[in-house]
Amino acid sequence: MDLLTPPNNVTEFLLLGLTQNPHLQKILFIVFLLIFLFTLLASLLVGITVSLSPTLSAPVYFFLTYLSLIDTIYTSATTPKVIIDLLYQRKTISWGGCMTQLFVVHFLGGSEIIILVVMAYDRYVAICKPLHYTTIMRLWLCQLLVVVAWTGGILHATVQVLLTVDLPFCGPNVIDHFMCDFFSLLKLACSDTYKLGIVVAANSGGMCLLIFFHATHLLHSHPELPEIPWR
Repeated sequence: MDLLTPPNNVTEFLLLGLTQNPHLQKILFIVFLLIFLFTLLASLLVGITVSLSPTLSAPVYFFLTYLSLIDTIYTSATTPKVIIDLLYQRKTISWGGCMTQLFVVHFLGGSEIIILVVMAYDRYVAICKPLHYTTIMRLWLCQLLVVVAWTGGILHATVQVLLTVDLPFCGPNVIDHFMCDFFSLLKLACSDTYKLGIVVAANSGGMCLLIFFHATHLLHSHPELPEIPWR
């Protein structure tokens, strides 16, 4: 099936947005626009600074560059439409736009989680094995870990989208959200989605558990610091 081909003649969804109050929408438009521009500028400055500075060549800064890139794209994936929709009372998104948005959000979110785990591992090696740090965290390994992060994000997002494209929609296609969210789409499906919801929750929850277990491992494996007697 073509992922951008709408099933059941569904061509678009109606988004309820953040609020239906026209006055509040204008205020939120200004606030969100300023926050978006500031966030975008900050992420770009981090990436440019790390890329151009010869003193910031440690692996942690290598990963930080990709993290800022992910944040820049992630911010630009949904926020501009949310901001523009605040100027209109009727907010819609096409089927293809919805599937694209769903894929990009989960792809970047999954990749960012894995990048954060990789950065935690980098700090673990730097603290627990400082003498072997440069031999372990070589450039080829850092590049490989980034590829793993991108690949993990793609797999995670692909599962989410593939589980969505076959959902039958037969009622009012109104999404009670400001963007295309998977669980909001589940509410619109006219079939039993209980098991599907469990699968999706396990898929998304697995990404969060990855950080939790890795952080727990780091906390239990750090070297004991010598006690300093009180004088």
